[in-house]
Amino acid sequence: MPSDAPPNTAPVIVKLSPLLVDLFPGSTRRVEMQADSVMAMVRELDRRWPGMGDRICDSRPAIRKHMNIFVDGERASLETILPPGSEVFVLTAISGG
Repeated sequence: MPSDAPPNTAPVIVKLSPLLVDLFPGSTRRVEMQADSVMAMVRELDRRWPGMGDRICDSRPAIRKHMNIFVDGERASLETILPPGSEVFVLTAISGG
């Protein structure tokens, strides 16, 4: 008998840089959401905290040079697919001398 329940799709877990969280009052370091790509994730972050998308991406759109996104430990682009349950880190690049 067919089920009316939605398919079992675990949310992706997004972990944001403390520097990024500090810029957006009400945001948190750990966010759960449904997103099937890095681009969809950025759009959802921007929906929740307007302006966050502009901090992560430039106008091309592409991930800004000073930002890094990793999906399950691998560097990602906006086109990267997010399997259900993925762990995504959005980090600011650290530089020094």
